[in-house]
Amino acid sequence: MKKWKTSLLSASVALTVVLAGCGGNNGSAEPSGSGEQGTGKKNITLTYMASQGWIKDSEMELAKTFEAETGIKIDYQIVPADQYFNVLKTKLNAGEGPDIFGGQSGYSEITMNYNVEKNAVDLSDQEWVKREDPLSIEQLTVDGKVYALTIWDTYSSFVVAYNKKLFGELGIEVPKTYEELKQAAETIKAAGVTPIYEPIADGWHHVMWFSEPGPNYDKLEPNLYADLNENKKKFADSQAMLDSLTQLKEMYDLGFFGDNSLSDTGSDTGAKLGSGEFAMSLSAQSLAQELADDYGFELDDIGFFPIPLTDNQIYYIHPGGPSKFIYSGSKYIDEAKQYFNFLTKQENLQFMLDNDPTISNLNFPGLENKYTAEQQKLFESYPERGTDLQNFVTYVNPQWMDIGKDIVAMLAADMKPLDVLKSIDQRREEMAKVAQDPNWQ
Repeated sequence: MKKWKTSLLSASVALTVVLAGCGGNNGSAEPSGSGEQGTGKKNITLTYMASQGWIKDSEMELAKTFEAETGIKIDYQIVPADQYFNVLKTKLNAGEGPDIFGGQSGYSEITMNYNVEKNAVDLSDQEWVKREDPLSIEQLTVDGKVYALTIWDTYSSFVVAYNKKLFGELGIEVPKTYEELKQAAETIKAAGVTPIYEPIADGWHHVMWFSEPGPNYDKLEPNLYADLNENKKKFADSQAMLDSLTQLKEMYDLGFFGDNSLSDTGSDTGAKLGSGEFAMSLSAQSLAQELADDYGFELDDIGFFPIPLTDNQIYYIHPGGPSKFIYSGSKYIDEAKQYFNFLTKQENLQFMLDNDPTISNLNFPGLENKYTAEQQKLFESYPERGTDLQNFVTYVNPQWMDIGKDIVAMLAADMKPLDVLKSIDQRREEMAKVAQDPNWQ
């Protein structure tokens, strides 16, 4: 849910990206024009606020073409990830939202965090809604109305990327259980290499170790997802979830993440694996391309496997992702819709895919994907699929950063794994009551 850049900006200051200095064609075909005929150019600037890492250079390049064709400029305002939601909520609550704002998808996320029925424009009648992956549209829908556009690589889940050459030299097979992962990490550590690069400082990344194996929790405890949504069970009732957090804590205590994981950031992932200092990382599958481009690796030097906590062997998917909402209080709703229509033209979607090394596909049909042989092997090796925890269970995604803080407290021995689950339950109950969820009445 991809290269990140860390910023030390304060919460009150957004980093404005100047379009003239961003992006690049990378040798692919030029982006398509807006296709708007007879409307004339407009001297308008649309403000678009998003979290760090959500707006790619390829979209910024397209925005320059859009401006040249229409006169409508996109002013990207990028806020550090750990500050973004507080900044956005402050603006929305004050009635001062940007023309376009970014947000994660998911029913509880868009209703609780963004109150889209009040703060966002209904986009159900837009042509691109019929083409976007229905599973992505489902994550953006409230009472039959679609409130956002998702353009994201929703198919290439974050998985454990590993150095195949190192594994081969040490005689390590791909782990299929937690115990096998632990044994592999011990062997790697004994060879003088840190087993896993985990950038906990970003605040959100480490939560995926717990959330992504969710389909396996549901398999181990049948109907768990549905029971959680219907308030028939609590997180604290789940032995599978408790086992997962306990295993994550053990990995940390055994030093598998190295000595600096609490200060490590995602932007250094490629460099850390590229130097050989680390053997694995929970990463976007595009990491292999980054290592090939920047560190002399071959694409097939990097293999992939799903997180095996609780012995998970299910390939988890997340149909949601960072999405684009039009603020209901904007003066330029029609122009914002025009921008969305421009981005979703087939040739512009392909341009974004071709010119973004961090993705392999997008959630629209008919595009030429960039899956590598190792990705294809991953898909074939794990035919069983399931939706990750945060995209199925309500009132999880909105508390993502809080869960991250609780897990850090657990790693520091200030909380126990069961305490983390109880804390999640408490926040879910609070959110459900605010939402007047009948299952919590």
